[in-house]
Amino acid sequence: MPPPLQAHRLLISHRRLPTPARRRFTAASSVQSAPATTLAPGPATSSILSIRESLLSGERTAADITSEYLSRLRRTEPTLRSFIHVADAAAEREAEELDRRIASGEKDAVGPLAGVLVGVKDNLCTANMPSTGGSRILDGYRPAYDATAVRRLREAGAIVLGKTNLDEFGMGSTTEGSAFQVTTNPWDDSRVPGGSSGGSAAAVSARQCVVSLGSDTGGSVRQPASFCGVVGLKPTYGRVSRFGLMAYASSLDVVGCFGSSVFDTATILSVVAGHDKMDATSSSQVVPEYASELVSLDLLESKPLNGVRIGIIQETLGEGVASGVVSSIKGAASHLEQLGSVVEEVSLPSFSLGLPAYYILASSEASSNLSRYDGIRYGGQVSADDLNELYGESRANGFGHEVKMRILMGTYALSAGYYDAYYKRAQQ
Repeated sequence: MPPPLQAHRLLISHRRLPTPARRRFTAASSVQSAPATTLAPGPATSSILSIRESLLSGERTAADITSEYLSRLRRTEPTLRSFIHVADAAAEREAEELDRRIASGEKDAVGPLAGVLVGVKDNLCTANMPSTGGSRILDGYRPAYDATAVRRLREAGAIVLGKTNLDEFGMGSTTEGSAFQVTTNPWDDSRVPGGSSGGSAAAVSARQCVVSLGSDTGGSVRQPASFCGVVGLKPTYGRVSRFGLMAYASSLDVVGCFGSSVFDTATILSVVAGHDKMDATSSSQVVPEYASELVSLDLLESKPLNGVRIGIIQETLGEGVASGVVSSIKGAASHLEQLGSVVEEVSLPSFSLGLPAYYILASSEASSNLSRYDGIRYGGQVSADDLNELYGESRANGFGHEVKMRILMGTYALSAGYYDAYYKRAQQ
């Protein structure tokens, strides 16, 4: 069992305008201020706390807050295309029910996420709501249950606003690989939001929802969070139950979260984390209140990182890394030094083996996991004369190019003659 995720005392003193990647990963050469019409992130304050306080004080109603976010979503969605499905009517009903409970004096029954609007990546199952994984093969599929992470959010009072776009089954890093639409970056619609959780990151960045859930197999929460200028967290494997998450690579998949501040992201993690009897790999370690570990900026000394040693991996700054990315990393290192830390370059000679090992393991597990989509149990079915033809044609029509390529790679790596040469070596 992996060790529990340790809460760190984090400092956010300011927010910088991110430098999103251009389409096809061409790094930006300069940073420009967001235009006045852009829904740019504001100061790092807690949207969750603000909503809760305004509801309990009677300053605002959940219906008003929901209407505000839905209005913004409808205004920006034609350009951003963050959501595959928007459950606007259901969200409005839930908000009205919350207002009724507060008005009747049931404030003690109001959960910690009451009135908080959540976007859910479309590879997490949601009861009576489309859950496609961004793939045509699951077009129209509506699960009968919620993923554990989604269920825990609902139990805490959150309102699921809809399902966010992604690269098909999480296989991609730009959100251009969705079978339904291409999501753009809220800061510049000529650029990608990252992926595969690009819809979830873009939705929070554009204030279409308060927070969101994503999944991370090889960077799919961390990278789009960076591209869209929001806080993204990939928890330790096993910290959050994977029950209800459409399996891509089971030994690597993790449910993560996005927020506009560290506090909000920590709050969401405290709600969704914890052991789940439906997932044998989920950790039984006690879940702390992560947000309570955060220290106010006013209570910190001028050099809060005194004595902390931070390593910069040399191999991440070498050939193939865009100059804009290198500049951002060096700028962050300089800022950490100003806060008192000691920054040193370190070398990891085996670093270059990470990507090929990842691709072999992830593709191999994907080829096994995706065998369940055969046109009979799930998704669209193609009319055929025999069973083999039905399987083949249904999968050929339902899967996109990237998914097919990874299935082929994984099947090859797992084949009898190559298992030891590829899959076993990658595991080692």
